[in-house]
Amino acid sequence: MKVAEAVGRALVAAGVGQVFGVVGSGNFHVTNAMVAAGAKYVAARHEGGAATMADAYARVRGAVTVVSVHQGCGFTNALTGIGEAAKSRTPLVVLAAEASNPSSNFHVDQGALAEAVGARSARVTSAADAVAQSYAAVRLAVDDRCTVVLNLPLDVQALEVPDADLALAAVVPPPPRPAVVPADDGIAALAEILAHAERPVLVAGRGARGPGCRQALEALAERCGALLATSAVARGLFQGNPWSLDVAGGFSSPLAAELIQGADVIVALGCSLTMWTTRHGRLIGPETTLVQVDDDPAALGAHRPVHLGVTGDVLLTAEKTHTVLGDRGGPGYRTSATADALAARLSWRDAPYEDTGTRDRIDPRTLCIALDDILPAQRVIGVDSGNFMGYPTMYLSVPDEHGLCFTQAFQSIGLGLATTIGAALARPDRLAVAALGDGGALMSAVELDTVRRLRLPMVIVVHNDDAYGAEVHHFGPHGLPLGTVEFPPTDIAAVARGYGFDAVTVRTPADLKGVQDWVAGPRAAPLLVDAKVVREQGAWWLEEAFRGH
Repeated sequence: MKVAEAVGRALVAAGVGQVFGVVGSGNFHVTNAMVAAGAKYVAARHEGGAATMADAYARVRGAVTVVSVHQGCGFTNALTGIGEAAKSRTPLVVLAAEASNPSSNFHVDQGALAEAVGARSARVTSAADAVAQSYAAVRLAVDDRCTVVLNLPLDVQALEVPDADLALAAVVPPPPRPAVVPADDGIAALAEILAHAERPVLVAGRGARGPGCRQALEALAERCGALLATSAVARGLFQGNPWSLDVAGGFSSPLAAELIQGADVIVALGCSLTMWTTRHGRLIGPETTLVQVDDDPAALGAHRPVHLGVTGDVLLTAEKTHTVLGDRGGPGYRTSATADALAARLSWRDAPYEDTGTRDRIDPRTLCIALDDILPAQRVIGVDSGNFMGYPTMYLSVPDEHGLCFTQAFQSIGLGLATTIGAALARPDRLAVAALGDGGALMSAVELDTVRRLRLPMVIVVHNDDAYGAEVHHFGPHGLPLGTVEFPPTDIAAVARGYGFDAVTVRTPADLKGVQDWVAGPRAAPLLVDAKVVREQGAWWLEEAFRGH
């Protein structure tokens, strides 16, 4: 057995069941070996799309995934998607063929490039160690929750592996990452803070999306009278809870921001407290006690100074704190006045607004509210970046913490479509909804072919203002020229029809009848909604976003 086959088989034996990629000469044999060993393979049309599909699949499915790319240019094409995955700490293995000969036109320092975007670099160095090194890459991705680039040199691929069957027989999926048990003194300190809190808020992040976390956090919040919120990536975790504030940060509704700012204690659990989640710190009052819980000690205080840092698993920390707190908790923030306010005006849908739509362009708020009513509640949403992104993120409801895949750590436009493809494959039981701007849609239009080829019953909503809207609204008020960020009108619906989509152009609410008909019908082809949205309105979250630039 040659190294290429042994590596492919080893990765599948280690638990990899899904592969995305673009196959060339350098990764042809290893990818086919994975398929022959039982992995499912999805061919993307661009390596950048493949990397983001794999990232999204891993996030939504909760399983380590592989993206397979050609040496040199195939790898560099995937770098933006790899960077997003690395920044989000997605357990992902990038299987990259490698031209190790410096005279090859394909040669680049792939290890250095991987590390430059925050990924870990590994390499298969010999036939004798190929199986063990492949397994080690999967183990590293799982144990350290990281993205690993496994370089597979062309000259090594063709070597014969000694005792390959024996080596492969020893490969088993790595055990789950062990839960970090919090220290007793940290639990005691947290319980003491919550026992005296008058207006506590618990903010859950990606690290709180595991089994049992919702129940444990809700029980702790009830004991101490805390309100509940999430970061954007954990949106939906407390869906249906009457004391939920939904998302904390730039996407917060006015009421949610007011209540978070009024907290005397904020406890972030599995949440990194970035500038997005804290509105550059303005959601944390000057007298607020800030606590952070994370199983990675390096995360504590990394973005904001905290009064107490607890190293520990979110579930174990919540359960132990609940026990130590005992009956010392009070009503806290859970008053009748708070309950009435949450019931009346928490949701962005409840916030009054002046509809700015015209005969030619629809207000994005009106668009998203209508789509929320039309589309099935069991959905998984992928959102691209841009001026529009707050509207679908907050106006479209999600059923739970697996209903939104938010690949925004790198804040790159053009990832939303591939994100939704990966999420759709991870959750085939739900309708996948891609929310894109026209810039990101056209940047990633090649993957419309992937959607149609896979026969995904997906809805793609393009918020089309014929511009890079974020830049228009950031620079336009200063009287600066906008010719570099505005474009002639594009009929994106016609583009979609060329790929085999059903398509609807929406300028007014009445045009959404086409979406209703598609939902009620057989959904034989995916649907693209080319929504001509108003151009004059900058999103409410945009001012918050650009404070960080």
